[in-house]
Amino acid sequence: MEQHDWYKVFPGAITVTDEKGTVIEMNDASAEMFKGDGGYAVMGRNAITCHPERTQDKVRKLYETASFNVYSITKNGKKKLVYQAPYFVDGKFSGLVEICLDLPDEIPHFDRDKK
Repeated sequence: MEQHDWYKVFPGAITVTDEKGTVIEMNDASAEMFKGDGGYAVMGRNAITCHPERTQDKVRKLYETASFNVYSITKNGKKKLVYQAPYFVDGKFSGLVEICLDLPDEIPHFDRDKK
């Protein structure tokens, strides 16, 4: 296994964009998630246009403000966590990383602050 092969086979979808929203990296799960849009053919496209029109303004604002967006959805009967986070290179906003993970119906929660 090469040094970074874990990224390709990680079971969650990882999609990385540059500061303008252009998709620059995807793993296999991301390509599967976007198979209706051509899978790996999404590379080089603007991520804002990959979203439904009703959410494009919200996604555009993530790029304008370099902010986080975290939520859960149910899609095709599966519960998913969507985590969109900005990344910075040398202190400069450089794009967003989106990670989508399948979630079990019940998730244990542990309060590590509780004594």
